[in-house]
Amino acid sequence: MPANLTFPGVYIEEIPSGVRTIVGVATSITAFIGRALRGPSNKPVVINSNGDFERIFGGLWVESSLGFAVRDFFLNGGSQAIIVRLHRGATPSEIVVNGLILDASSEGEWGNNLAVSVNHNTKNPADTEQFNLRIAEVDAKDNELNVEEILNVSVNPNDPRYVPIVLREDSQFVRAKTVPAARPAATPKAIKATAGTGKKGDPLNVASFLGGVGDKFDEDKKGLFALENADLFNLLCIPPYDAGDVDTGLINRAIKYCEDKRAMFIVDPPAAWDTVQEVIDGVPNVSDPSKNAALFFPRLLQPNPLRENKIESFVPCGAVAGVFARTDAQRGVWKAPAGLDATLVGVPQLTVSLTNEENGQLNPLGVNCLRTMPAVGRVVWGSRTRRGDDRLASEWKYVPVRRTALFIEESLYRALQWVVFEPNDEPLWAQIRLNVGAFMNSLFRQGAFQGQSPREAYFVKCDKDTTTQNDIDRGIVNILVGFAPLKPAEFVVIKLQQIAGQIQT
Repeated sequence: MPANLTFPGVYIEEIPSGVRTIVGVATSITAFIGRALRGPSNKPVVINSNGDFERIFGGLWVESSLGFAVRDFFLNGGSQAIIVRLHRGATPSEIVVNGLILDASSEGEWGNNLAVSVNHNTKNPADTEQFNLRIAEVDAKDNELNVEEILNVSVNPNDPRYVPIVLREDSQFVRAKTVPAARPAATPKAIKATAGTGKKGDPLNVASFLGGVGDKFDEDKKGLFALENADLFNLLCIPPYDAGDVDTGLINRAIKYCEDKRAMFIVDPPAAWDTVQEVIDGVPNVSDPSKNAALFFPRLLQPNPLRENKIESFVPCGAVAGVFARTDAQRGVWKAPAGLDATLVGVPQLTVSLTNEENGQLNPLGVNCLRTMPAVGRVVWGSRTRRGDDRLASEWKYVPVRRTALFIEESLYRALQWVVFEPNDEPLWAQIRLNVGAFMNSLFRQGAFQGQSPREAYFVKCDKDTTTQNDIDRGIVNILVGFAPLKPAEFVVIKLQQIAGQIQT
């Protein structure tokens, strides 16, 4: 009722419907952590194409497998990735220009190829504190590859165009380290970075991801935990950070982190796995049997453009994550990212060619095989989590079942924040049932669940049976959501029988 009825007549009042639309979250944002040529370090950066990776992080690098995994991700259908660049002892290049000392915007040898020049052709020649910067990235023959011009900057800290502020906001190449009292003199030619100041650092190790003795990477949000600064990721890939494999301890810690973040970790096979027996013997030691992880075997054989297109072995995590993303977009997260449609683009060969019988040995152990199939080429031919070993009899045996649950959990977690501090009684419970029920029904209509009717496919309960008076007194509201997941048809059995002709019944 309107708060103040003062005159005889008709009053209009809008009544809230209680409908709060729940929108499903993204399902295939993939985080990659590793070493790169350039770019921000210990900071999650969202990219939407391999071109973004090349522009920000320098593209493929012979000393890191990160770029190849990112390339395979986008090549196989990935649409959005989060990159966390790590380094170990890398330093930025330094350029000294007539008293103005600049640092490359990020660590690495790339900054040694920067050249800077100064001129005084500003918009206000009478202002003796203003100057222009021309910054170029050059090759070994001093040919300019990329150029940016920063105009009308000042050495005056009170000027809106104060050079450190402008460079921090507008320059991809440099940052101001020391600003002289007077503007730097004009340069007759470009001044290159001081030789050897930019260092690429050493190969990463486990401490680069988790921190060493006395480090608090989880509190400081560094290494693996830099993803705390990312809003959402669904899949996590850590390509090998040196010539070997990812340490088992790091894999298990990353899996635990994925469990906390409602994400999945894609486990790569060790490089030494060349036979089925080696896989059978090594599976128990490669990682913990988590429902939030999936292992794929074997590795990929691809041409390396940095080594005259010679065929080399690469981990499958990036390509598999791309297949996940492509399947999600085409069919939904409840469809297993495997089968004849789950082709591996840009993969001419696999390190191990598996037969049906060998596949049959690995599948019951929860190892997802990559196969070569006639007519379609290389495909993903398995969709089990690390809990997919038949001996574990887990309800989270299949990747699509687990990912569907994670999708629902994350969507409801984000969409029901408005419930906090609302009066905990039947009107609130009814709103919750209405909104969550509408969300689950929309998934049912998309074919996400088993059953021919909503009653068979899912349920939503939030009432006095789920939330007792004791719960209310403690400030708790309990919401019970159940769903009947779709499980992939792993084994198709065709029964063929002869019938005798001319038999009358």
